[in-house]
Amino acid sequence: MTAPFFERLGDRIERVDSVVSVGLDADRSRLPEHLLEKDLPQWAFNRRIIDATHEHAACYKPNAAFYESEEGWRSLRETIAYADGKDVPVLLDAKRADIGNTTRQYAELLDDVDAITVNPYMGRDSLQPFLDRSEKGVFVLCRTSNPGGADLQDLELASGETVYERVAALADLWNEHGNVGLVVGATAPEELESIREQVPDLPFLVPGIGAQGGDAEAAVEYGLSGGVGLVNSSRGIIFAGEDQDEAFARAAGDAARRLKRRLNRYRDA
Repeated sequence: MTAPFFERLGDRIERVDSVVSVGLDADRSRLPEHLLEKDLPQWAFNRRIIDATHEHAACYKPNAAFYESEEGWRSLRETIAYADGKDVPVLLDAKRADIGNTTRQYAELLDDVDAITVNPYMGRDSLQPFLDRSEKGVFVLCRTSNPGGADLQDLELASGETVYERVAALADLWNEHGNVGLVVGATAPEELESIREQVPDLPFLVPGIGAQGGDAEAAVEYGLSGGVGLVNSSRGIIFAGEDQDEAFARAAGDAARRLKRRLNRYRDA
């Protein structure tokens, strides 16, 4: 029987001494020109990024939006298999959820990856097929890193709690199999702290480090539960060498190593 996701993630974090999640947002418009001649340029790019960063990666996080074409899905499948060969978990950033049949179909994505992000807006029944996959990780959007996240997430309910606080409370209730985490952005460090106080046992996926300028110290201090959690950087790593053509992968590896060391200073404090 496959071990639960957060147990496997904890083992990976300990093995490579890193909580870095590398976001594989392989935007075709930003790929090195020489790779565009390849049959699957996104796969060619990701393979080189994985080769350069896997020693520093606790996880890879491809965003499904960059792969939603026939060629893109082929690239994604190759990427997932290659990361698996390097013994690195894959978290698909898909933000899926729907009702009935549709959400059951979405949940089949978990046949291929280790974890997924989901949107709680439609309630528990829309997430149940994901939650039922006890060996897979399910990260529920809570307080996101984009500026517009406050438009809804900061609204105060009649109970006096905010929407994001209610989502955190519900996710804690939904964690019957120990497979639920939260997405909480590093660009909102005060909320990150308050959510950690509210749900001390849920691991967080903390985006917003790197290009979005999130708070790395807060991400580590409040993002980890029992040493398990992920701090994600996408563009800040994979496009660190965007202007270097053939040397882009080495630049990505250097960026991943720097972020690992930066985060570890706070982990070791």
